[in-house]
Amino acid sequence: MTLERNSEAARPRAASVFDVAKAAGVSHQTVSRVLNEHPSVRPATKQKVLDAMAALNYRPNLAARALVTSRSRIIGILSTSSGEYGPASSIAGVEAAARSRGYSVNIANADGSDQASIDEALNHLADLSVEGLVVVAPQLHVLAALSTRSFGIPYVTLQRLGTLPAGDPDAAAAASAGATDAVPSADPGTTPSPPVELALDQVDGARMATAHLIALGHRRIAHVAGPADWVDASSRLAGFEAEMAANGLTATAVVDGDWSATSGFRASPRLLESGTTAVFSSNDQMALGLIHAFHVAGLDLPRQMSVVGFDDIPEAEHFWPPLTTVRQDFDELGRRCVAQLLGDEAAPPSVDPSLVDRASSARPE
Repeated sequence: MTLERNSEAARPRAASVFDVAKAAGVSHQTVSRVLNEHPSVRPATKQKVLDAMAALNYRPNLAARALVTSRSRIIGILSTSSGEYGPASSIAGVEAAARSRGYSVNIANADGSDQASIDEALNHLADLSVEGLVVVAPQLHVLAALSTRSFGIPYVTLQRLGTLPAGDPDAAAAASAGATDAVPSADPGTTPSPPVELALDQVDGARMATAHLIALGHRRIAHVAGPADWVDASSRLAGFEAEMAANGLTATAVVDGDWSATSGFRASPRLLESGTTAVFSSNDQMALGLIHAFHVAGLDLPRQMSVVGFDDIPEAEHFWPPLTTVRQDFDELGRRCVAQLLGDEAAPPSVDPSLVDRASSARPE
């Protein structure tokens, strides 16, 4: 007990609002107004308070502030696929943007195939009084189900609900199954606005990748697609098919994968049989599997086979050959999400991708 008391006595006391007020030469009420972003504080006074906070390493008690202001300063994230690169990077982008605005983030992971799990995650976030919600749920049936529910919380989806296939019986069934408005509304007396739909432009990115291969002179082009129930995969497939059609071409093959390198590797026999000279892979991991398989088959890449991926994962430039791929700006997506939730701006509904031209693509022999 003595050691414990001594340890506590030796620990420096955290600065308080009163310490900040004394250092800045203002009242503690003024410090409170600065913390709560009250517009009545003069810029010069606000800067003095902020300087004093920095000098004292003052950290506001968020729980206490929530009690006083009735604001949690928490943004919730519903995630159903945080293990994949795209969703994980989107979450990281939202976290960074929220932190820069003085908000914390609470992530609720749910099983995308289990409606009860999704409802439980949403209820958990609602119980935390989150001020806004970002939905990182790329599966078609999850988005269809969410589109049937009303929320008292402003929310942003990172996929466009409008991309759900018209007349898709699976999506329709998912939307109607258990649609019980399980998520409590912050204000039951109001009708919430529909969600803002922000997204990385998957269709344009896929068209960009396909156009790159066509411009190199390829005409026998195949696609390795992601899981059929993912909005990202269906959008990239749609972009690939649209660009091929615009150039009077049809795919030599379309093979379904599951985002893994192994599924890319296993797709290679069908692609080789089809006479393909170039492949657009729906993500970089499947492209890695393709490159491995083509090397095993004795092909010289890119002289005998070109491969283009999607995502620009950190390892893509270290593949052999270094991978040509489509880069997505997850940081900008996160910034726009938080800005939308905080009512700062009406951002464009999509974030433009860019093509990174490396050594895995070249003119056909």
